[in-house]
Amino acid sequence: MQLTDVQRDRAKGVLLGTAVGDALGAGYEFGYPSADTAIDMIGGGQFHWAPGEWTDDTSMALCVARALETGGDVDEIAENFRGWFAQNPPDVGNQTRAVLSQLTRDGADMTAAAASLPGRTGGNGSLMRTAPVALAYLGDAAGCTAAAARISDLTHADPRAREACQLWSHAIRYAVRRGTYDGVTEFLDEATREVRDYWQPLIRQAEVGEPADFPNNGWVVHALQTAWWAIHRSVDAERPLPAALERCVRAGGDTDTTAAIAGGLLGARWGASAVPSEWRDVVHGYPGVRADDLDRITSNIIAREELS
Repeated sequence: MQLTDVQRDRAKGVLLGTAVGDALGAGYEFGYPSADTAIDMIGGGQFHWAPGEWTDDTSMALCVARALETGGDVDEIAENFRGWFAQNPPDVGNQTRAVLSQLTRDGADMTAAAASLPGRTGGNGSLMRTAPVALAYLGDAAGCTAAAARISDLTHADPRAREACQLWSHAIRYAVRRGTYDGVTEFLDEATREVRDYWQPLIRQAEVGEPADFPNNGWVVHALQTAWWAIHRSVDAERPLPAALERCVRAGGDTDTTAAIAGGLLGARWGASAVPSEWRDVVHGYPGVRADDLDRITSNIIAREELS
């Protein structure tokens, strides 16, 4: 498919929105900012981030994006995850660490390692990195859904994590193409009855409820609800993208991740041009990437789409 200039701006908003949401929330992670706290890219936090520096959320999203940039799939993504983990990053989710600490040769090995983990495996660590998947499948809805599942399964075998990534990637794809959030509804309308019956009430709860109704946003379900709540409540704001990201941070808890998740869909809806310039100027992180590099990576991914 050939993108219009507006669609191209929205596509560039996907990675940039993820990154600025992540960097905005980094300094407040696991806190609960008071109503009079100014929200900005202050850095700091538990891992002493520099102002504007993103966390593992965007770093892992870039591991996905850089594989998709060259037409790679789960084997290349798994290799990128291992390369990132070998750098001893300061912030790695427990579930992701448990998988990446095992010796794996390829995507199938990594997926098997994830499936072998005992206990609860529904963390938000695959949803936080799913946004780039949509960029590689703008012309292929079924391919997008399938790829989101494969890439989620690399570290998160939980079916709700898989479904959340499928729903969110579909919504991002739809927003880039059509400029609305209706992809959430479309995905659920076309999903199996079990998936639809599980997620529709949760989406509705996020629209009418408050963060106290879904407080455990380290869990993939509550993380998605927090992101959707912030987006839904900010639709009529003068500047919906920064307003929604600020809401994610004010909701507290895993603030960098909920804002990164929301940022991918917000950027897909409103475009890179909606990101405040002061955020774009300072956002940066592993592996030595800045906003212009995110634009370039996105352009390379969608160029492959346009040629296919």
